[in-house]
Amino acid sequence: MDSAAINSFIPTLDQVDSWSEILTLLPILIVLELLLSADNAIALASLTKSLDSPLLRSKALNIGITISLLFRIFLILLSNILLKFIIIRIFAGLYLIYLFISNVFLSSESDIQDSGNDNKNNNFKFLKIVALLSLTDFAFSIDSITTAVAISDQYILIIFGAIIGVLALRFTSGIFLRLLEQFLRLETAGYIAILIVGIKLLLNTLITETILPDYYFYILILISFVWGLSKRDQIT
Repeated sequence: MDSAAINSFIPTLDQVDSWSEILTLLPILIVLELLLSADNAIALASLTKSLDSPLLRSKALNIGITISLLFRIFLILLSNILLKFIIIRIFAGLYLIYLFISNVFLSSESDIQDSGNDNKNNNFKFLKIVALLSLTDFAFSIDSITTAVAISDQYILIIFGAIIGVLALRFTSGIFLRLLEQFLRLETAGYIAILIVGIKLLLNTLITETILPDYYFYILILISFVWGLSKRDQIT
C-alpha cells in the first residue's frame, strides 16, 4: 500500500492552482501515508531484526530508505522508458517472494553458518541489510509509482508524494522496530506481508484482467498483522 494515499490524491492535486492549496491537503496526506505505509514498514523493520543493536537497526533503516528514495526518484523521472519493461516488475515480484522464502524457511541455516565469524561478518551483515532494505522498499514502491505515473504527468507532485511516503515509512518503521521486541510473531507477519505484495505485483503484471480486487490483498495483510500481534513476549 506504499504511497497509496498520494496516488489517490494526484488527480485532485493536478487541479489546484498554487502550492498554498496543496499545503492545505498536506496534513491529510501525511496521516494517510502513516496508516498506509504499515505493510512496507513492518517488512523493513523485520529485515533489520538480525542486526545486534537498536542503534545499528535504526542506522540501517536511515541509509536503506534514503537510497531507496533516490531509486524512486530515478524511476519516476525515467518511468516512460523503464516501466515499459515488464521484466522490472516481474523481477520485483519474484524478489519479494524469494525474500519471504529465504527468511522464513532458510534463515536458521544461514544463522548457523554466520555464527562462527561474528566479528568478520558484522560489517558485511550491515551492508547486506542496507542493500536488502533499499531493494525491498524499491520493489514495494514499483506498483504505486506505476499507478501514479499512469494518472498524472506532474512528476514534481509524484516525487513530492514519494518524499512524504518515505518520511512516513521511516516513522512507522521505527514504531515496528520497538514492537518486534515485544511480539513474537510480528517478524514472520512482516515477511508474510512481503509475500502478499510480491504475489500481487506478479498477478497485476502478468494477468491483464483483474482476478482479485486490490483490497483483498490488503485484507490479507491486515489479517497477518493481527496474527503478528497476537502473541506477546512475556519477558517484556
